[in-house]
Parts: sequence; structure tokens; C-alpha cells
Amino acid sequence: MKTETITILGMSCGHCVMSVEKELKKLPAAEVQVQLGSAKVTFDEEKMTEQEIYAAIEEAGYVPER
Repeated sequence: MKTETITILGMSCGHCVMSVEKELKKLPAAEVQVQLGSAKVTFDEEKMTEQEIYAAIEEAGYVPER
């Protein structure tokens, strides 16, 4: 298992947090914790990639800092 903490640009409210969390929970991650401005995702590298995490954040309308 790997844990990544990603800074997310453009988040400014609780709705932002819910939008990002909704997209990340569609992934096969073991654990997702989203706060204003960041997300902590624990995942199995054999089941998903960091790129999928970034894509989910972008799908929610925000910019992951790489």
C-alpha cells in the first residue's frame, strides 16, 4: 500500500471537498481523506496509479499540484 498526499488548487469551500471526495471514492483506493486544499489517498499500486488520482481530481474540476 502507498499513501499520497496531494495539494489541490482551487478548493475554497465544503462543496469543493465533497466534489473531490465523490470522484476519488469512485477509485479502488483503500482510504480517501479530503480536506480543504488537499487529499490523502491510500491505495494498492497494483490496482491503480497516481495518474488515476490526478485524473479524478481534475474530473471534479480542480487542479492537483504535481
